[in-house]
Amino acid sequence: MTINYSIYTIMEELQAAADQVVDEQLEQLAEVIIGSGRIFVAGAGRSGLMMRAFAMRLMHLGLDVYVVGETVTRSIGKGDLLLIGTGSGETRSLIPMAEKARSLEAHVVTLTLSSSSTIGRLADHIVKLPGAPKNQLDQEASTIQPMGSLFEQILLLVCDTVILKLMQKQMSSGRLMYGNHANLE
Repeated sequence: MTINYSIYTIMEELQAAADQVVDEQLEQLAEVIIGSGRIFVAGAGRSGLMMRAFAMRLMHLGLDVYVVGETVTRSIGKGDLLLIGTGSGETRSLIPMAEKARSLEAHVVTLTLSSSSTIGRLADHIVKLPGAPKNQLDQEASTIQPMGSLFEQILLLVCDTVILKLMQKQMSSGRLMYGNHANLE
């Protein structure tokens, strides 16, 4: 297998996954974000890295956003939003976060492969993403990529798509967002 073959195959997988994303769910997510107080993002492992990238872009838009687990993260409360990126929807460290947010009357949104998962059932809104579960041992592989790579890639692309929707709604631009970019580096 050549490098170019692998890259093009990954791009084909991403195109097929993108074709399955429901635009109305992304539009609803943008509306939920706009209507929320503070925004909190969470995820574990590589999905968590994608959610951190989403948090950074939300901050660039001027929104009040926090990454769960960071030392400067405030408390969540009524009217706030918890966004959880999780392929399985069963990540043990994320379930208590969703439960706590619900108990404090915050909104919970998950971007996940499994809307019927524990976190999916706790969520007020679900963005169902295509992809392959990490453990493909029991099934025919739907991707050439290892473990959750396809999910993590489409998660990042979907989050960037939501940023574009928010930019449009706020009549913002990359130039305006750059004003919020870190400048102590």
